[in-house]
Amino acid sequence: MGVDREEVVREFERYLRLERDLSPHTVRAYLTDVNSLLDHTGGDVEGLDIGVLREWLAGQHAAGKARATLARRTACARTFTAYCHRRGWLQTDSGLLLGSAKSPRTLPSVLDQRQAEAVLEAPATGDPKELRDQALLELLYATGVRVSELCALDVDDVDRERNIIRVLGKGRKERSVPFGVPALRALDRWCIHGRPLWMRAGSGPALFLGVRGGRIDAGTVRRVVHARLAQVEGAPDMGPHGLRHSAATHLLEGGADLRSVQELLGHASLNTTQIYTRVSIERLRAAYRQAHPRA
Repeated sequence: MGVDREEVVREFERYLRLERDLSPHTVRAYLTDVNSLLDHTGGDVEGLDIGVLREWLAGQHAAGKARATLARRTACARTFTAYCHRRGWLQTDSGLLLGSAKSPRTLPSVLDQRQAEAVLEAPATGDPKELRDQALLELLYATGVRVSELCALDVDDVDRERNIIRVLGKGRKERSVPFGVPALRALDRWCIHGRPLWMRAGSGPALFLGVRGGRIDAGTVRRVVHARLAQVEGAPDMGPHGLRHSAATHLLEGGADLRSVQELLGHASLNTTQIYTRVSIERLRAAYRQAHPRA
C-alpha cells in the first residue's frame, strides 16, 4: 500500500509550522508548491525521483513562471524530499541533486525624500479612517517594519517615553525600533481621537483596527499605501514593502551605517541589507548623469 498523500501533506504542514516555525504566508506558499508537485506525479509520493522533480520544474518554466517563483519552488522541493526521506517515505533524497535556482537581485523601487514628504502630508480631518491611515503610514516609513509586523502591533508595544516600538519579527525574534516625533503625534491622534470610536468588545489590544473593530489586516494596509501613493505625482506604485525600502535607503543616504540599518529592519544577514547601498549608488549615478555637464 502506497503512502497516503493527504497524510504526507498534513504532516509536512505541521513540520513547517511547529518545527521550522515558518510564517503563515511561507507555509501557504510551500503547501501550494507541494500540491502542485504531487498533482504532477498523480499523488505518488514514492515516485519523487530527480527526473520527476526536473520535469515538474521544467513545466513551471515553460508556463512562464518568474525566476523568483522557480527559486522558491526549487527550495520547497528540496525541503519536501528531505523531510519525506527522514520520515521513510522516500528511499533516497532526490532533492539533493537539484541545482539551486537563484532569483535575480533586482533593485527595489523607492521614493525620493520629496515624494516621501508628500505621501506623509497629513490630511486636515478628524475622520477615524484618516487618523488611522496617517498613523500607520508614518509608522511604516519611520520604522521600516514589515506589514505583518505592523498589523501584529498591540497598544502596549508602543513605548511613548523612549519613542520605540517592540516588534516580533521573522523567526519570532523580538527587536526594538525607534521612531520620530511625527509618527508619535500621528499615533497619539489615532489612539485618542480615532481608535476609541472603532473599538468593539473583540478589539482586544490591537493598535490598528479595521472599520468593524477587529485587528487590521495586511490587505487593508496595502490598499491604504497604494491609495496614498496614487495621490503623489511621479511616485512609483508600490505597497508597504516599498515604504520599508524607502526608509532603509533614506537612512543610508542620511549617514546611517549598514549594521544599524540591518538591526532596524530585522535582517538575519547583512547581505540582505547591502542591496540598499546599491540603490543609493544607482540614485547617485542617475543624479550625476543628469546634472554633470561631462557625464
